Parts: sequence; C-alpha cells; structure tokens
Amino acid sequence: MPSKRTGGKKVRPFAGFPAGNLKRIIVPEQFFSDLLPLIDDLNELKLTVYCLWALQQREGDHRYLRLRDVLADEVFTSGMGAAKDAEANVCAALARAVARGSLLEVMVPGPTGDEAIYFMNTDKGRRAVEALERGEWQPGNGAAVGLIASRPTIFALYEENFGPLTPLLSETLRDAEATYPYGWIQDAMRAAVENNKRSWRYVEAILRRWTTEGRPPPTPAKDNANGAPENDRYVQDQYFRRREDEK
Repeated sequence: MPSKRTGGKKVRPFAGFPAGNLKRIIVPEQFFSDLLPLIDDLNELKLTVYCLWALQQREGDHRYLRLRDVLADEVFTSGMGAAKDAEANVCAALARAVARGSLLEVMVPGPTGDEAIYFMNTDKGRRAVEALERGEWQPGNGAAVGLIASRPTIFALYEENFGPLTPLLSETLRDAEATYPYGWIQDAMRAAVENNKRSWRYVEAILRRWTTEGRPPPTPAKDNANGAPENDRYVQDQYFRRREDEK
C-alpha cells in the first residue's frame, strides 16, 4: 500500500532471493566507491547494472552489446518506462553511460548501416576496442542474452553431475565461472561424465587445454587402440596428472 515513507507511491513487492547456491556476477568494487556516487539518473543506473550482467553472459574474447540486443530483452525494457518511451529511455541511458565513461562506444557496419556497439570500460573492454580499431577482429551476430532466459547455475550443474559441494569447492567454482564461458564449463562437465571422470580437476584440465589450444568442435567420441574413449586424452593433460599426483 502507498505510505508516507514511499512518497505516497505504491511499491511493487519483491519476493526475495531463493535459497541455495545462486548464480553470481562480478561487480568491481570501484562500481560502488567511484561510479555509483556519480550516477544521478535512474535509467542510467539500471542500464549500467544491466550491462554488467549482460556482458558476463556473453562468450568469447570480445564481449559487447548492441542497442538492438538491449531492446530485445523485454524483461529489462519493461522497467525502462512506458512501452512507448522505453526505446528512447534506453538510448538516453546509453548516451549518459558513454558520456560518463562507464561504457565505451564504437561505430561498426551493421545490417542497415553503421551501428554502435558497447563495451564495459574495463581493461578487457579497452583492449577489445583497441584490437577492433586495429582490424584484428570484427563483430559477428552473436545470440542476444535476456533476463527471461534461465539456465542451471554452475553449482547446480556440479551437484547434478558430481555430488555435494563443499565451501572450498564453491569458491573454486565461482573463480571458474569468472574465468571461463558458461558453455565451456557445461561441455567440460559433460565430457567428464561421459568419460566417467567425475572430478573437478578433470573438468579444469579440459578447460585449461581449451584455453591454450582452442576449443575443438564437438565430435562423437571414438575408441582408440587401447579401447578407451579418444576424448579421454584430457586425463593425460600434464596439469591433470600433476594434480592427481598431489592427492
């Protein structure tokens, strides 16, 4: 109900965060100490927080958003004013974030002419912009992300396939989630299950190999001369052998 404490406006209730291990995103400490005190526009704040989330859902070395990506997320735009004003409000918020310096804007060729793509103003974002300007990569047509989409958390994936979590392993999984794309972790866990190697060390060996050698295209597992699955080569990874010897 409206009250004096809410300025006479009705407040939409929030049911609270559910129990269990929830998927998390990384927010730099400077967001709270340096950037948040500067933001004086609600839509700019919503857009900045949204970009922090959305860019971490992307995969690949160069993570960016386009205006059409943001507008395609109906859950987010529903909080950006009336439907007729949402696009204008998003555009204004993007412009304010670029002027503020929290986002970096680069114009690139699009399907109907030049369009802007946006990077978070982090070291990784700045390096992506510099590489783009040097012609070392080109934006593609990556799938849009959306708040409405849901998928198992890395913790749920682990518990479903490997067993109960310990506090120490939970911290390890959080670090992995910040280091590797979600799809890589999901596929590496699948490979571990298929090879009956239900160990996070085995999963980590796969992820490290993909980081150094590149992620191979998915192919059906074939038996080698010893009768073991061919993709069991991950267990021969030097890092994995070393970690196994430490047990």
